[in-house]
Amino acid sequence: MTQIDQPLSHAAPDALQRDQQAHPHHYRNVSDAERILSLAGGAAIAMLGLSRRTFPGMLLAAVGGGLIYRGASGYCGLYEKLGIDTAHQAAPQPEDYFHHGIHVEHACTIKKYPWELYAFWRNFENLPRIMSHLDAVHVLDGRRSRWIARAPAGKTVEWDAEIINDEPNALIAWRSLGGADVDNAGSVRFVPTADGLATDVKVVIDYIPPAGRLGSWIASFFGENPEQQITDDLARFKETIESEPAARGA
Repeated sequence: MTQIDQPLSHAAPDALQRDQQAHPHHYRNVSDAERILSLAGGAAIAMLGLSRRTFPGMLLAAVGGGLIYRGASGYCGLYEKLGIDTAHQAAPQPEDYFHHGIHVEHACTIKKYPWELYAFWRNFENLPRIMSHLDAVHVLDGRRSRWIARAPAGKTVEWDAEIINDEPNALIAWRSLGGADVDNAGSVRFVPTADGLATDVKVVIDYIPPAGRLGSWIASFFGENPEQQITDDLARFKETIESEPAARGA
């Protein structure tokens, strides 16, 4: 994982306590992913404000400067007042995705049998071949894996995920574990077409953007559109898997 400095999500509890005691108003309470977005977004906003050479532009530059400080220090005064600490948070509950998450889904038909598509996807280490934002996925055991994805400004974010539903040749569902840089959950379903010659593939992704919807806005500012991404990823999956030789039936 790209680090601005040592991520608190991996700090020992006693180290966190010492940090809070030594700096009671400035301990880090912002996650690494939020810090990356704050730095990148703050720099862009500050440059935009300075380029205008007007009073509103100076105010915009000040907002950008605040985001830069937030990213560099890992501390947010508003978070402290609200009792929010994204640097040390457990895995989100389903209602968190409903209230704060972004929901994206897309489907396509692929001229392959369900077991061929399932076998490709079930080995998560194949996914960087079709998902442009992924650098790597490392399988840790039968259910857990570590994902590394690209972030703005040349940074990366990572999280551990676990499989929560596995129906061979039909469905795979997963979710990120606590301490993830980006909380997310997803599923892919494989349904044979009526003629049995192809498979309808449906992918659903839910994620909670760092810094809430501000993070989603910053991602859009840098040209990242999650709906277009999943559409492009599925098109790449279709092209990749249909070009491979047919496999024997399961």
